[in-house]
Amino acid sequence: MKQTKFGKLWDLLHSSFWFVPTLMVVLAMALSFLTIQLDQRLKTDLTGQFGWVYSVGPNGSRAILSTIAGSMVTVATTAFSITIVALQLASSQFGPRLLRNFMQDTGNQIVLGTFISTFVYSLLVLRTINGVDEKEFVPHLAVTWGLVLALASIGVLIYFIHHSASSIQVDQVITVVGRELDDATDRLFPHKIGRGVSKELPLDIPANFERDVYPIKATNSGYIQAVNDDQLMQIATENNLLLRVQNCPGNFIVQGNELVLVFGRERVNKTLTKNINDAFILGLQRTKQQDLEFSINQLVEIAVRALSPGINDPFTAIRCIDQLSASLCHLAQREIPSPYRYDNNDKLRVIAEPITFGDMTDAAFNQIRQYGTTSVAVTIRLLDAIAVIAPHTHNKADRATLLRHASMVERGSHEGIPEELDRKDVEEQYLAAVKAIELRL
Repeated sequence: MKQTKFGKLWDLLHSSFWFVPTLMVVLAMALSFLTIQLDQRLKTDLTGQFGWVYSVGPNGSRAILSTIAGSMVTVATTAFSITIVALQLASSQFGPRLLRNFMQDTGNQIVLGTFISTFVYSLLVLRTINGVDEKEFVPHLAVTWGLVLALASIGVLIYFIHHSASSIQVDQVITVVGRELDDATDRLFPHKIGRGVSKELPLDIPANFERDVYPIKATNSGYIQAVNDDQLMQIATENNLLLRVQNCPGNFIVQGNELVLVFGRERVNKTLTKNINDAFILGLQRTKQQDLEFSINQLVEIAVRALSPGINDPFTAIRCIDQLSASLCHLAQREIPSPYRYDNNDKLRVIAEPITFGDMTDAAFNQIRQYGTTSVAVTIRLLDAIAVIAPHTHNKADRATLLRHASMVERGSHEGIPEELDRKDVEEQYLAAVKAIELRL
């Protein structure tokens, strides 16, 4: 449970523009105190021992630090303005669901933190400079570090300009989302997990299960961001229960709706109900922590927006289809866990339907097919993607899913594409896709 809650907390912090800059400001404050203490303790002519140490007097040191502090505020404001413009552009062009990806960009967070940290460091060092003859004190080492931070900020500014220009390019956005989708697939579906992919009803499910289950209802409304499987298994084992999970990550649950069905109603109490609810992490929006479909929907949203009459950009839609086909190939080679989970004593404790290849294929292709019916290029690329995915499938159910989608794409072309020769091209690609699927049967 702690890991799941920590995952949600980390996702919130990683999606903020204040967490990383705050850490960097704290480090800058610590560095200023350290360098000032070193200057005070050494009380020697550092400029004579180290030629690289800044050697100008109080007035020059104040001027340098004041210039650095003032310029950092200006640059930080400009960088923040550019970031806001990039977020607005991403929201209008790619969709509001993509904003979270831009806000999680560690590069932008470090850029803002560098400028603010240099400003804070310069102010803290500036306050210690004393020009009075009797008590004159110039922290040469601290001022030198201020110059180093200023030079580093220039390098960061150059990086930020390049990064801002490249991060809003559609190919870059699609590639990043596709990489996140593949990472989620690796995390949620390792090569070997559970006890196989069989969905046949186990013999150890009680015959009166459907009649005697007790529903545990949600105490709050929101999107299910994560489910702690270990917590549910522990609850079921300790209380000798059989649990059936009714919802998976990504679903929206309404307060009062069923979360889990419990076989063993005589052992249900308020504490058990609370513990089961605590195993479900709810939030205001979907996240990629355990929701594989979330990243797929991001790619689909980019494609659907590109196919809208106001944009009419089939090339972006085709790029999304290519990325989706690569990710579905990656998923098709993974072993989907069994919905039946057993404890260490080989006793059935939890029934949780996993996300399947068919579910992800439906999410990836349905909307693009519906909105791209009139586009010959998009229709052909969908069929080509199905032909590419087919050799990577390893069971009849997955191939049947691909054949179903190929048939729907081909039927949709009859009404959406008026030109006979275009329909002929689609038919040829459809036959190629069917052949690729049948070779695996």
